[in-house]
Amino acid sequence: MIKLNTLSKKLLFNTMRIDTTLVDGSEGAGTGFFFNCFLSERPYPFLVTNRHVVENAAVGLLSFTAAHDGLPAIGDKIELEIADFANQWFYHPDPSVDLAILPVALIEQAVAQQGKQVYFHAIDINLIPTQEELADFDALEPVVFFGYPNGVWDHVNLMPIIRRGTTATSLQFDFEGRAEFLIDASVYPGSSGSPVFLYNPDFAHDPEQNKFNFIGVISSVFYREEEGASCPTTGCAEMIDLGLVVKAQMVRDTIWHFAQARLGK
Repeated sequence: MIKLNTLSKKLLFNTMRIDTTLVDGSEGAGTGFFFNCFLSERPYPFLVTNRHVVENAAVGLLSFTAAHDGLPAIGDKIELEIADFANQWFYHPDPSVDLAILPVALIEQAVAQQGKQVYFHAIDINLIPTQEELADFDALEPVVFFGYPNGVWDHVNLMPIIRRGTTATSLQFDFEGRAEFLIDASVYPGSSGSPVFLYNPDFAHDPEQNKFNFIGVISSVFYREEEGASCPTTGCAEMIDLGLVVKAQMVRDTIWHFAQARLGK
């Protein structure tokens, strides 16, 4: 049994693995995570990932850790296969925003039919930094992200991979005029959809140094072409350890559009 006595341990249960079969028959993998907000004055958790992870998927397979007596049952996997996968998600209305969300209630209902419950630790909307908090951040800040880089994970214990890095562009600015920023870290395909946190576990017990904020969602990795140019696509040759991250505020914005379109709020 794992003792959930640190933030890092709790975040092990924030993500879930997404495997997809695309409409052309090819396969893909990515990361999703649990995110909580309030709609209609009640908790309303969502699964969050990238648009590009799910929008062309015919079938999706979600993998979770089961809950036993309110605690995570390590290694007890719940798999949920979903047909017509792409159409189950709600996408940000701006197609250039690489985000998609799915109400967790739909997942819990389907899992309940298996006689099981999912264990998860959702991050809260209040962890998104305010503009005042962003102004206090340094240009160089430590970041941590959880996910399944290149499809790698502990498939026995159902654990994601934890990676660390730093901001590569200031969080106060929108990179290239979009609500995005860069991180200096080893980001690989499969990390798409990983939540990114401003967090330094080395100072977890130092109130003066300890910060914890949800700051974004990994979208893509930059590559270097043979000619020396860089681009955030998989068609180039060599990764240069820079990840493109959609700012956390856009997750909140996507949920706002969902509430307007689906709930009339």
